[in-house]
Amino acid sequence: MILPINPANKLSFKRCIKDGDLVIVYERHDTMKAVKVSEDGVLQNRFGAFKHSEWIGKPFGSKVLSNKGSFVYLLAPTAELWTLVLSHRTQILYIADISFVVMYLEIVPGCLVLESGTGSGSLTTSLARAVAPTGHVYTFDFHEQRAASAREDFERTGLSNLVTVGVRDIQGEGFPDEFCGRADSVFLDLPQPWLVIPSAGKMLKPDGVLCSFSPCIEQVQRSCEALKSHFTDVRTFEVLLRTYDVRQRIIESCLVNEGDSNERPPRKRRQGSAEGNNGIECTSSPTVMIRPSGEARGHTGYLTFARLKCFA
Repeated sequence: MILPINPANKLSFKRCIKDGDLVIVYERHDTMKAVKVSEDGVLQNRFGAFKHSEWIGKPFGSKVLSNKGSFVYLLAPTAELWTLVLSHRTQILYIADISFVVMYLEIVPGCLVLESGTGSGSLTTSLARAVAPTGHVYTFDFHEQRAASAREDFERTGLSNLVTVGVRDIQGEGFPDEFCGRADSVFLDLPQPWLVIPSAGKMLKPDGVLCSFSPCIEQVQRSCEALKSHFTDVRTFEVLLRTYDVRQRIIESCLVNEGDSNERPPRKRRQGSAEGNNGIECTSSPTVMIRPSGEARGHTGYLTFARLKCFA
């Protein structure tokens, strides 16, 4: 469970894993899997067989061994990790965009948030954590099977008390009238968001904030035109995250003995080098080397924010 409502079951690294818990099995930063623990369950992977019965009673973050002596880590299923392991029914928002959205929508505990475009539920999960324990997220998707799968995921992660999934064509019908003037924030992930902006404006409280996610700049232009009449402080952002690899390398420095006129600059250590026997004294020292990662994501989409005007 990502966020149990019962304080007695608060999820932390101090709480021990129980039968029925959801855990994230961590092999490496790009290889993780969500697993539901069962007394007689066995996880099979390239490292061997891991018995669930040996996980029960261990705290989250534990290192567990397989029958082959290899290991994995058992991590708590936070919203960030869930985004990395969930099933992709649609293109999802990742952590950089999600954190930006939660901050700029000014979402705090107790907020009521409307979302159109549930998709795989990546953003919805973080929205639910942000509004807990007294707020609520109402999310809508026009695709019935996709909505049903999202409900199952929220049940699995313990968020069903914070999230209600509805099946509705928001782009064609707008948001339900029952939310008129009640929403603190609205998030749109739609092909034609400008069609929904009038309805979103009616749902927001005075000074409420709207965000629209669009992959194409042409969508942004049309949305900004539609926002002019009832919204202010319209801003668009593109979040580009660049990651770096940090690794330790052994650098070998060589000094030439007196009588040898050749000088050699410091260089990387080479295996099998026999130069130390030819009048050269070499010393090795660990050095941290940093370079841009080849895994960095490029453009994901544009985030357009606007605040509802307060009319006297």
